[in-house]
Amino acid sequence: MERLAVLRLENLSGDASLGWAGRALSEIVTAELSGAGQPRVISSASIHSLDRVLGVRPISAPGISAESSQALAAGATLLAYGDYTVRHGKLEVRLTIEDARTLKATNVIGVSSPANTSLGDAVLGSGAALARQISSKIVPYGTRNPQALEAYMRALESSDVTVMEVGLGVAIAADPDFVPPYRLLAQIKAQRQDRAGAVATLDQALARGNAIPELDRARLELESAELTGNPDARQSALAKLVKLDSGDSNAWRWLGDSLMNRHQYRQAQQAYRKASDLEPEDVALLNSLGYAAAQAGDPDAAMSALRRYAALRPNESNPLDSMGDIQLVAGRLAAAENFYLQAAKKDPSFQNNGPLVKAAVARLLTGDASGANNIAEQYLAARVAAKDPIVDYRRAQWTWISGRRKAAAQQMAAFALAAESGPLRDIASRAYAELAIWSLETSDREGAARLAQKALSIAAPASAGNALVAKFLASPPASSSEWVVRAEQQFPGPAQSAIKNFSLAYALLVNQQFQPAMLLLRQMWENGSPTADEGLPVMLAWCYLETGRVKEAAPLLASNPIPSANGLTPYTGFYLPRLLYLRGLLAEKEGRAGDARAYYDKFLALSGPDPLLWGEEKKVRQ
Repeated sequence: MERLAVLRLENLSGDASLGWAGRALSEIVTAELSGAGQPRVISSASIHSLDRVLGVRPISAPGISAESSQALAAGATLLAYGDYTVRHGKLEVRLTIEDARTLKATNVIGVSSPANTSLGDAVLGSGAALARQISSKIVPYGTRNPQALEAYMRALESSDVTVMEVGLGVAIAADPDFVPPYRLLAQIKAQRQDRAGAVATLDQALARGNAIPELDRARLELESAELTGNPDARQSALAKLVKLDSGDSNAWRWLGDSLMNRHQYRQAQQAYRKASDLEPEDVALLNSLGYAAAQAGDPDAAMSALRRYAALRPNESNPLDSMGDIQLVAGRLAAAENFYLQAAKKDPSFQNNGPLVKAAVARLLTGDASGANNIAEQYLAARVAAKDPIVDYRRAQWTWISGRRKAAAQQMAAFALAAESGPLRDIASRAYAELAIWSLETSDREGAARLAQKALSIAAPASAGNALVAKFLASPPASSSEWVVRAEQQFPGPAQSAIKNFSLAYALLVNQQFQPAMLLLRQMWENGSPTADEGLPVMLAWCYLETGRVKEAAPLLASNPIPSANGLTPYTGFYLPRLLYLRGLLAEKEGRAGDARAYYDKFLALSGPDPLLWGEEKKVRQ
């Protein structure tokens, strides 16, 4: 698909007071072509979103010198640039369209409009005339009011926030149905942390009702939902956007992201497919499409998307690693391991050797602890070669989930003690917090409380979260209502709601209060909690099984969690190897005795000699 960037036009009149017209002409042409379908236009906001990377240029400079690199980075295949002047009472505009790949002009357009009465009217007329010569399918620009247009453009190009706000207020007063000034004013207020003021500005625009085009209303609703943090309203606005403008690849992408967060995988797959059809060489979209298809139970479609990714980026390891992830999700463990090892071989430094630890997890899930340990040793050796200062910490984590819990605790304690007084003090705090969680899993609540307090005493901001969670989990047993009160006290305020819910859910699990834990975990799962560990669906399935909701547990246990790209986490031990036990329990409840025994045997092979807090090994052996 051709993508057109209309750059700011150059003022050749010699009158600097006419400079705002250069931006106005590019904005009008871009807006009117937004309904053309082909070519797809790139907004000036998208072009200037890359200023941080490529460097901010003077916003009033001619676009061909100040915006072309940003436009190309934003994916433009066609560049429109030109100039204008006022001569003999007319605004004369010339626009050149150039193929960015060949650097050859494909079209040169010239228009003129009377400027005797109002330059604003001439700019509006010339912008519309230029757009009509590029495409017959145009939409009207958001205003026909010359005063609103000039005030908005002067505000858009000002570097003084106060001047911008005054100009935007003038534009809104001149034409209350002109949407862009509201959106820019809301952005300014949001940037200075006046979220309520930003929402009020958008609500002011939305109050204009049908006087504002439906597509603009959907965009306003999306921005309002993002400011208020309302996921339902955001998804609804995105659904409206793609219905009204099916060629907006970004809206399809965002809708796919929203649906993935809500675990609506089939719909997410469809949204990413639409976006990928519009942007067939966007490998990030192909990657997202692969994951959505895999989670939707369509591994063949997932592999097709990732093979396309690999063909576009043959030297990258990421598509191979992603293929490993989707095979892991599908339960094709040998294939997952193979793709992970291929990714590690192609680029040994990719994601700090992350594919190797994921390959080890894939082997572990087969019940082959010895084979998994061999791959884990490759991972640890690679981290030693990379001079990773926390190799011993990573080794202890692996030792724990592979069933050697006493050895793991000794390794982690030795690391924490050696690191607590040096530059790795922050990691030592994480190690003590993890030891506290492990102590809970071996029924030592008093030891867990001491270790959590130690973690807190040496914590830095980066490690304080884990230490606080560990301290909370190690609190004395209590009723579910008391746990709720404790959570509110330890994690007050809306800013801490995600970590509060996470901590409360896991505390309820530790205390085997499955009904209230289920309600909270289900809410976190459905809302796409940003703090949730990859093991959350396993924990929710556990609650379902313990509360008699077997059918609800089954889909959550059908796929394998994808380990973090950063390696194991303090909470990996909550779901590994418990996942295998829960699959056995599900099979038993469904009357599949042979499958149950096979899963139980794998679970026992990874459990080691040390009992877990909840006694699954004892239940299985009985």
